[in-house]
Amino acid sequence: MKRIEVAVRLMLLMLMIGMLPVAAQTTDKSDPSPLKFPTPKGIKDQLFYLQRDPNTNTIICELNDDGHGKVDEKDPILVYWLRYAEKGEKEDLNYIQRKFAYGIQTKKLAKDSYELRFVSHKKIPMYLRISDGDKKFHVYVTVNNKEIQLERIFLRIVGGSFWLPNVRYVEIRGVYTETGNVVTERIKV
Repeated sequence: MKRIEVAVRLMLLMLMIGMLPVAAQTTDKSDPSPLKFPTPKGIKDQLFYLQRDPNTNTIICELNDDGHGKVDEKDPILVYWLRYAEKGEKEDLNYIQRKFAYGIQTKKLAKDSYELRFVSHKKIPMYLRISDGDKKFHVYVTVNNKEIQLERIFLRIVGGSFWLPNVRYVEIRGVYTETGNVVTERIKV
C-alpha cells in the first residue's frame, strides 16, 4: 500500500508541476471548454470553486467556521464536490482526491491569516485572510505580481488518462485587489 501511495503521489505531482507559473495571459480566449459550467449559488461561506473538463462537477472551497465568524484553526477550509452531473448532490472528496489532487494544506500565519496550498501543486501559495473592504474572509493569490481575490479556478483538460490528464491551460478568475476590476488570467501548461 505504501508503494502505491508513493507512486500515486509522484504521478500527481508530475502532472501538476508547472501548472501555475508566475506569468499568465489575460487576453487568450481560444480553446474554450465545450461544456457549459454552472456557477455555484447559495453557499454562504464559499471562498472559491474549481471546475475542470470532462464534466460539470465542481469542487467547492468553503470557510469552515462555527457560524459566528470564528474559523476552525486546524481545518479552516472545507473542500467537497457539488456533483452537478449527478443532480447537484454534495459529496466529500475521496481519499485519493483529498491526499493527491484537490485537498488543501493549511498553515496558520497569524490570527485570522492562513497560507493554503493544493496538495498536488505546492508552488503557488494562496492566502486566507479577512478583507479590509467587506471584513469577510477571502482567498488571495498573486499572479503577474498582482494580488487577486480568488473566485474560480478552471482546468482545461483534453484527453490523457486518469493519472496523467492532458491539461492545456489553467484559468484563474477573481478581482484585482488594487483596482477592484474583474480579471481572468490564463496560464498555458
